[in-house]
Amino acid sequence: MSRRRKSRRHHGVADTAHRRAVDYRHLRNTLRRQTAFSDDRIEAIHETALRVNEELGIRVLNAEARKLYREAGASVDESDQMVRIDRGLVADALASAPAEFTLHGADPEVDVTLGGDHIAFVSVGGAPHVSDLDGGKRPGTLEDTRNIIRLAEHFDVIHLQSPNVESQDVPVHLRHYRVTDSQLSLSRKVPFVYARGSGQVADAFEMMRIARGLDESEFAARPSCYTVINTNSPRQLDVPMCQGIIDFARAGQMSVITPFTLAGAMAPVTMPGALVLQHAEALAGIALAQIVRPGVPVMYGSFTSNVDMKSGSPAFGTPEFVRAAFGAGQLARHIGLPWRGSAATASNAPEEQAVYEFLMSAWGSVLGGVHMMIHAAGWLEGGLTASLEKFILDIEMLQTFAEIFAPLASGDSELAFDAIASVDPGGHFFGCEHTMQRYQTAFYEPLVSDWSNFGQWTENGGLTATQRANGIWKRILQEFEPPPLDPARREALDAFIARRSAEGGAPVD
Repeated sequence: MSRRRKSRRHHGVADTAHRRAVDYRHLRNTLRRQTAFSDDRIEAIHETALRVNEELGIRVLNAEARKLYREAGASVDESDQMVRIDRGLVADALASAPAEFTLHGADPEVDVTLGGDHIAFVSVGGAPHVSDLDGGKRPGTLEDTRNIIRLAEHFDVIHLQSPNVESQDVPVHLRHYRVTDSQLSLSRKVPFVYARGSGQVADAFEMMRIARGLDESEFAARPSCYTVINTNSPRQLDVPMCQGIIDFARAGQMSVITPFTLAGAMAPVTMPGALVLQHAEALAGIALAQIVRPGVPVMYGSFTSNVDMKSGSPAFGTPEFVRAAFGAGQLARHIGLPWRGSAATASNAPEEQAVYEFLMSAWGSVLGGVHMMIHAAGWLEGGLTASLEKFILDIEMLQTFAEIFAPLASGDSELAFDAIASVDPGGHFFGCEHTMQRYQTAFYEPLVSDWSNFGQWTENGGLTATQRANGIWKRILQEFEPPPLDPARREALDAFIARRSAEGGAPVD
């Protein structure tokens, strides 16, 4: 029985032998892609981005990265650390980067293919705080990190693990051991690794090789984790981000190159201008990855939105966010790479604003053709907080997307002519044979939504969706059972963590 079906039983939905099998592990986006620009304007954005990289350049603060760019033919000025990348170098990088690839989990059931019409959802990432109805907002801890890993493992509509919240009760030089170990011991899904210096990355890679039973060559040939690289917009790549691109590429692992371009703040206020800057910075990072290891999987990332010009705060779910998502999808298709988008909100609580901003952001990404939607469950307060109730509310919406992607049944019987003929005018279809044969398999069963009438709702306590979500995540965590991990590998992981911790861990570079 899938975890999805178990979750339904947890929520009071009776299971039957006739219930349809539900599996959201490998989704394909069957919807028509939407565009923000004509083909010639997309080409103009691409050409202008190439011109930015050739004429203006990117400041690269990492000396090894500058050396790699120079050896590949880029123009490097050490006096101001500016790197100017000609379009031929970019074209070579795009030619070697794969248009579609697979990230491998602990077993093939949880492998994730990115590119084509595949789509994957990833939960909240990078939040310093966590919140729920019981404890309110508070700094994230290791147990909070582990709880969100458990929730992400439980739902098959979440396809990869994420950095979720910061485990602030663990020192930074030791935190990566506890977080990586938590992902490997509580989940079979593809883990996330922060690019916080070569030492921490090397430790995480070794832990994954131990847990998955891989040697270095097998690990390099089998992408098994990912990281997100954010440029320092405008036009700057810092030391750890460059080092992350280099380290992941050398190990054959995937980087998601994601400029953080907010129109009016770190990018031009016009949406085409913001996309030009986003595209230029993404191309620079993609080029570095391909210089290090041609053919390594890399993803075109975008996070372009606008800011509230009165406060300077990021805004999400706006018309600008949606248009930027459509444009980013076009640009990713233009260069032939998988695209990472987001489902974001600036709301401070899991309420109406959070829902409509999430849905507008998510629809922008989905209709734009996103392959990896990050922050798709639990993201709140512009990324400062992970909400456990919102995680569950968002899962409801992701499962709805998954159902929308599914093709409708075909065949003459589905046209229901005989069923229509069997019901008299003014009658109903509740009890007709056509309905009785299908009612247990026909419709999506809600996770959180309550479709009872007002009387039934009040008799059942009159709980809001957020209150129901609170009970759901608690039941899931209470009943969670971690996947098995080979005892010998568990022992080897413990020994590695103990040894490296005794040696002082790995500082953030």
